Order: sequence, then structure tokens, then C-alpha cells
Amino acid sequence: MFKRSILLLSFIIPVLVSGQIITHEDSLAAGLQLKGNRATAISGYGEVLYTHDVNNKLGLANLRRNVLFVGNRFNDKLCFFSELELENAKVENGKGSGEISLEQCFIKFDVNRTLYINAGFFTPRIGLINENHLSTTFNANDRPVVETMLIPATWREVGVALYGSPRSMPGFNYSIALMNGLDASGFSLSQGIREGRGEGSNAQARQKAITAALLYYYGPWRLQCSSYIGGSVGVDNKSADVLGLSTGSFGTPVFLNEANVQYRRKAVHFKLLAVQINVPDANLLNTAYSNNIANTSRGLYTEYSYDILYKKHKGNKQFNIFTRYEFVDMNAKMPSNGIANKYYTQQHIFAGFTWMPHRGVGVKLDYHYISNGAFNQQLVLNPPPYALPYYTNNHYINLGICYSF
Repeated sequence: MFKRSILLLSFIIPVLVSGQIITHEDSLAAGLQLKGNRATAISGYGEVLYTHDVNNKLGLANLRRNVLFVGNRFNDKLCFFSELELENAKVENGKGSGEISLEQCFIKFDVNRTLYINAGFFTPRIGLINENHLSTTFNANDRPVVETMLIPATWREVGVALYGSPRSMPGFNYSIALMNGLDASGFSLSQGIREGRGEGSNAQARQKAITAALLYYYGPWRLQCSSYIGGSVGVDNKSADVLGLSTGSFGTPVFLNEANVQYRRKAVHFKLLAVQINVPDANLLNTAYSNNIANTSRGLYTEYSYDILYKKHKGNKQFNIFTRYEFVDMNAKMPSNGIANKYYTQQHIFAGFTWMPHRGVGVKLDYHYISNGAFNQQLVLNPPPYALPYYTNNHYINLGICYSF
């Protein structure tokens, strides 16, 4: 009984330190859910948003996402996890702005108290929000821009991952995963590697990817670094030769490195993340696919928040006042055949509050300021006749509600 209690605490304490809400999914993963070997858990999260574009005087109301989690504990060692997501309320005849997709679908096998394996369709440990992207776990209505344009969260692929925490080093965790690679034909300057994700849908699997992460909890600190290397061309040898690209498990590689730190103590919460992506063969990919990508893209963000209700409610109810600064440079280093577009060298400032009257329910109001360089007119091939005016800075006011359970 004592050993089991220690095991459960080893899960709960990092969850509380990192500020994540314990959902039924978390409980199932920790063995805290329903008693018995055939315990099934239902969980979920979502968000609704109203945003006002100040410069263009436009408003948009959107059910951004609703996600349903279903999991099952088969026995003391085997669990099933799945999440089905609907974005933007609806999809009509398979078209439209909405999307129905799986966010995860895998089997978790507990080898022992300090080691487990995930196999199937899962989110690797990269960045801050890829694994923990519930809207109740971050400030502002928008996810961090750096973890959208650079780290393509939510990033999920098919593969197998090993997670561990050595008994001799309390607070230390590691993970390593083998997954399918990327599809470079989907890369772009505006979205980086985002559209190259396989997302479990007939993904390019000839080329492979490996990602590894180190995570350490020390008092109020959470420290993490992660790396990714993966091939990006899944075509056959003949097609690759015609395109002038390298095949093989890690041919035409993509490298991603990130590090982040969080500090949480009572009412204070601080975050810092930096990331860089390198595509050494960007010139070859630009020749093959005409997608104008960079050799190097980089970004960072930092956020500070203060819970003015902490002294009275100890986190059970929260009113977090926050500010966040982000810098993104999608064309930090361009190849000889690339064309830089300073529109994608951006600074973002967010400021506002997150009010949580109950754990799992949030109301968010934030102001979002964007500053970017001039758009490169060489890249405008077919200008739309009724394009909105171009601004080197813009302002948005966002109001939303979010939930998780």
C-alpha cells in the first residue's frame, strides 16, 4: 500500500507543480480512476471564442474545438487512450473550415512503477503545450504562436515511445520515441513544417523520426529540453532521384531543438521557451517542390502571470493576470534559392486575464498586438481583387470560455 501511494504521488506532484488540471484522463493514466480492471473513463475539453480585429473592424465568433476523450483500463498494466476532436463546429460534405480528427489513439503499457511504453498514435514530449494543450492550462485564448508556427502543436504521429523516471533521481524524467517522418512537400515559409505532419492519415513512413526529451522537477522549477531529427522525403528511389532528394530513414533531414523552463510558486507563474528548426537541404526542397522554405527558423516566448485569488483559494479558484511576449523569425536563414518575407518575422504581445471560478472552467479576455515586417511583393503572384489592407501591426481583442473535465 505504501509503495502504491508513493507511485501515485510521483504522478500527482508533477501535475500540480506544472499547474495542469487533473482530468479523468490524467486519473486513468495514474491509476486513480475507477476501481477494477475494466475501468472506462470519459473526459474532454473545448473552447469558444469571440475575436475582434481592431484595424479591419471585423468580428468572429467560433466554437474553436470540442474534444471527447474515451479511455479504458484493461488491467494493472494496460490502458487505452483516445481523443476525437471537432474544430470550428462542423464539416459539411467533407469540406469547409471545420475538421474532425483524432488527437491520440494508443495503448499504454506499464512495464513497472517507473517505466511505461506508449504505442500507436500519440503526442511526443516536445515543447510546453504539445502534451498538455487543454485550453484551461494556458493563458490567452490563443495557444503560443511559437508553439504553432514553429513547434507544430498539436503534433501527433504514429510510433512507439518509452517514458521513464529513475528511482535514484527523484524529479527526473526522460522519454524517447520512434515515429514516422515528415512530408516535405507540405513545408512552407508561412507555416514551417506544420503541413508536413502525418497526423496518422496514411503518413509517410518510409522515413523515420526520433525525438527525445529530458524533464526535471526541482522545487518550484520545471526544466525541459527536447530534440527531434526526422527524414522528410517518403517517395520511392526513382522519384527521389528525379527530384534530387535523399531518401533513406533520415534522408533530407529536419532538426528541431527546444528548451523551456517554468517557475511556479504560490501566486506566481513564469514560463520561457526557445526553439530552433534547421533544414540543411532547404535549397533542394525548394527546387523540388517550389515551397520557399528556410534553412533556419527560430523563436522564443516568455510569460508572467499572477493569481490574485491565490491567498484565499490556493488555486482552487483563480484570477490570473498575465502578459506574454513572443518573437518568431520563420526566415532567419534562407538558402540561395529562397526569398525572404519579413512578414514572417513577427513580435506578439498578449495581455489580459484568465478567471477560473472552478477548476476546469475558465473565462479569458486578452489583448493581442502583432508587429511584423513588410510583406515581400515578389511573392504576390495573383493578388485578390478585394484584399484587406496590409498592416505592419494589428490589434485583436479576444474573449472566450474554456472547459476541461
